Amino acid sequence: MPPALTTLYLGPLEGLLPPVLGVPPDGPYTLPAWKLLSPSYLTPLLERFTLQYGRGDRRAVASLWSKWHFSSVISAALAANLLLERDLPLGLDDLHLELTPEGQTRRLWLHHAGKPLASQDAFTRFSTLIEGHLTPLITTLAQLSGASPKVFWSNAGNYFEHFAEALQAHPLAEADVAEPARELMANRHLPDGRRNPLFQPVRYLQGTHGTKTERRRRLCCIRYLMPELGYCGNCPLNQGKCRH
Repeated sequence: MPPALTTLYLGPLEGLLPPVLGVPPDGPYTLPAWKLLSPSYLTPLLERFTLQYGRGDRRAVASLWSKWHFSSVISAALAANLLLERDLPLGLDDLHLELTPEGQTRRLWLHHAGKPLASQDAFTRFSTLIEGHLTPLITTLAQLSGASPKVFWSNAGNYFEHFAEALQAHPLAEADVAEPARELMANRHLPDGRRNPLFQPVRYLQGTHGTKTERRRRLCCIRYLMPELGYCGNCPLNQGKCRH
């Protein structure tokens, strides 16, 4: 991997696994990402994933799995896009994945180190991530699990907003590095008139003592359907009972 990409994983990205260039060696925990669109593959993957939670509601299982996956994909996409102005090959047809034995996405394997952004437009520069990865995968997850697509888009939006704002503190960041991502999230509709699924995924509320701003998701990730987990720390439901 070119040094320019490896140097991104410090500051707010420290502790995350950077993508690897190339095709992973054959093994039980590596796969081309397009296989996630196959119910015959994704169903047993989610069943394996849920074993660590004693099984549970399939909607919540799929939502929780997506959160692990989106965190890996979106952190890499935004780091390269906003810091280096490069478009990583994150389309499902161009990507390989390395999973943990439990079925969580652990690392991304890229065919190449990305290309310079074709456009500075906020709706265009993220199209590989949104149209090539998130849209088809979310459609499949929703159909397979029975959960609303809005749940999965909310999960994706939560990480999109989180990493965009976190990158403001990156040592390589220029001023207002998050502006393209903020512009995308600020628009209710896409240029073609469709609803923007990443519109305002989170909101910031005044803290209970008037001194702290609290970050809340707009939509619940439904992990509370697994009783052993309950509500997450950013849940818009039962805010007084939320816990990590």
